[in-house]
Amino acid sequence: PCSVETMKTSHSLKYINHIKNKTLDIKYQKKIGFPINDSVVRRSFVATGGTVLASKLALDAKLACNTAGGSHHATFEMGAGYCVFNDVAVAANYLKNKKYAKKILILDLDVHQGNGNSEIFKNDKNVLTFSMHCASNYPAKKSKSDIDIELKDHMEDEEYLNILHENLKVLNKDRYDFVLYVAGVDIHFEDRLGKLKISDDGINKRDQIVIENFYSRDVPLCGVLG
Repeated sequence: PCSVETMKTSHSLKYINHIKNKTLDIKYQKKIGFPINDSVVRRSFVATGGTVLASKLALDAKLACNTAGGSHHATFEMGAGYCVFNDVAVAANYLKNKKYAKKILILDLDVHQGNGNSEIFKNDKNVLTFSMHCASNYPAKKSKSDIDIELKDHMEDEEYLNILHENLKVLNKDRYDFVLYVAGVDIHFEDRLGKLKISDDGINKRDQIVIENFYSRDVPLCGVLG
């Protein structure tokens, strides 16, 4: 489980304790989307610890992934959209505070905007937030990432991958010490709420493009499922 010490770089101590002690107001539990019970509390701390661990492993191996994580709607003060703690933000701040990385890219390709990341890092020039998401999808009120790419409904593989290629070219003009990759599969055509039409093959190609892009440049990458 992630320690409170590591967690509080990205969330208020008051909020962390409300989750830990299961005392979060029902109104805020509803905003998250599920009750804060023993299993949810444990999962939230362990999944966040998993992303911190994966980011540490990626420093040596150049690539490591957490099959949980990517809870990108949680902000400093609260959770939302089935996200309790923002593990990606916690891992980014951990790497910075330990001086393992100075300049970090959060590359978010989940179908939903990574509004928690953009909120937490809006005044941090050393963390670049990039979100490529369906424009009409949750959250209804978007925040402002450093780079937001809004996609139209029903987009298919070829157009999607072309847009990704073009944006990676732009991102490659800068040098990052570390990449946190939110690899959401809710862009899949069978996702009932996703609104995009990306095939199995399209998602596979997307992940290969992203991973090879940074691996070939010797930039460590930590992937999370989103």
